[in-house]
Amino acid sequence: MDQFNVMGTELELCSLEPLTGFYRDGYANTGPDDLGSHTVCVVVTTEFLEHQQAIGNDLSTPAPQYGFPGLTAGDRWAVCAGRWLQSYSAGVSSPVLLRATNEQALRIVPLTALEACAADAPDDLSGFSS
Repeated sequence: MDQFNVMGTELELCSLEPLTGFYRDGYANTGPDDLGSHTVCVVVTTEFLEHQQAIGNDLSTPAPQYGFPGLTAGDRWAVCAGRWLQSYSAGVSSPVLLRATNEQALRIVPLTALEACAADAPDDLSGFSS
């Protein structure tokens, strides 16, 4: 199934190392089984990881039973849209890779918030709607 990014083009790879995605395919792909909407591709920062741990979402500790290696600053990861929005609202969001962020994230996160934190934004965003 083809999935698209928040810019309306083909969804790009988020990360193979560590291997990310709800389906552990390297992409922020989503589907009916992905109740957390792992659709926002970010470059995690120390502040983001600390905030996520403080709100009960430990992304630093490995959980091999789920294929989760534990993250360190600089890793790319497909995070839950709602969790990213919590950190954004608290002023500690991680940079977002728009081309690797699934358009389904827009059901939870406003495009303007993603654009404000974009690490790969085109020079002109006027053609994109929120």
